[in-house]
Amino acid sequence: MRAPVRILTGITTSGTPHLGNYAGAIRPAVAASRQPGTESFYFLADYHALIKVQDPARVQRSTLEIAATWLACGLDPDRVGFYRQSDIPEITELTWFLTCVAGKGLLNRAHAYKAAVDANTASSDDADAGVTAGLYMYPVLMAADILAFKAQKVPVGRDQVQHIEMARDFAARFNHTYGEHLVLPEAVIEEQVATLPGLDGRKMSKSYDNTIPLFAGPAELKRLVASIVTDSRAPGEAKDPDASHLFTLYRAFADETQAAAMHAALRGGLAWGEAKQALFELLDGQLAPLRERYEGLMAKPADIEATLQAGAAKARAIATPLLRELRAAVGLRPLTTPVIVHGEGSENVNASGKGATSRLPTFKQYRENDGRFYFKLVHADGRVLVQSEGHASPKDAGALIARLKADGAALVHDAGRVLRLADAVVGRLEESVELAEVLASLAVFAEAD
Repeated sequence: MRAPVRILTGITTSGTPHLGNYAGAIRPAVAASRQPGTESFYFLADYHALIKVQDPARVQRSTLEIAATWLACGLDPDRVGFYRQSDIPEITELTWFLTCVAGKGLLNRAHAYKAAVDANTASSDDADAGVTAGLYMYPVLMAADILAFKAQKVPVGRDQVQHIEMARDFAARFNHTYGEHLVLPEAVIEEQVATLPGLDGRKMSKSYDNTIPLFAGPAELKRLVASIVTDSRAPGEAKDPDASHLFTLYRAFADETQAAAMHAALRGGLAWGEAKQALFELLDGQLAPLRERYEGLMAKPADIEATLQAGAAKARAIATPLLRELRAAVGLRPLTTPVIVHGEGSENVNASGKGATSRLPTFKQYRENDGRFYFKLVHADGRVLVQSEGHASPKDAGALIARLKADGAALVHDAGRVLRLADAVVGRLEESVELAEVLASLAVFAEAD
């Protein structure tokens, strides 16, 4: 039976949840948690909150509000892992391991850091004025959030895709150095609502003070919807729905029939005031039941705390063994443990100083100057056994490596020493290498699984 796909996402505990958080992250994540063949983990990113919030009461209050929000929106803690980031010490340990392989040049290109530098430059300040190491290292901590649980799919807004690509880069660097331990994740975006506009048309964000709180009461919700910026076209004058922030919000919560009807109505001259009333009614109709559940949960913080502690235990059941494995991989292990070297031309020595027999085969992934991604299967004695074909992405190369580890016994080669696994061309046997040596090396991975 095929193993379930592991999905992970989270939200920073730095404020009150708003419509953008719901439509861009919480709603698709909750829907994904109900799909068959999935194993889902959702977390409250309270470490991330400390990057920009130094008000302890606000961090704590936001943690409670966001936990209640996810539960009110239908997250079932019996089906998923639902936990607080700071309850998982393995995350911070993995952050340091990744910090030691992360490229500074890549961190320099992170969106949040670049935005801060650009703002400082525009105001003639020092480029790094007000920039903390926490902000700079944010992508590494986010990578640890994901990699600690071997997540395969990560639902994110389009503006967060860069961070998933960075997580993949850090994981690949770690694997290249220490052997295949970390799973490279993929970003999952719900195209229509990955990023919602706020009241002023910019991305809905607490930073811009343009949000609509998810559980605002009816009167407040109506007032905020009425304040959404629109153009000056009068009632009866045709409007362009595709350029309208109001319609973008409407479409994020409407079904296809409702969205098509609103699109046609705006084209036909529907007044902005009437469109705003329709948006309010749509939102209030969907959010009122969630609001009632949310208020009940907020009245019972002890119950939410118990739910988070149970989720942390479930999460650590995965993270703790992985970090034990990673500590050994990087050399943080008892001095009586035989040395295991992943790489070519290295000599293994045990605690007594004598040669050890604990060498293991490994896969080495890399990118060539042609822009394509390759891997080698390296024997325990350092000899290269298999040289792969080039792949368009590290994901494709990693997928074939996973197949070789699981089904390598089915590997065959032709007269030209080209290796095939079912319908896939793997690569070529190196000179003087026999297929039996390759199969024996792949059997080590199968036994480990």
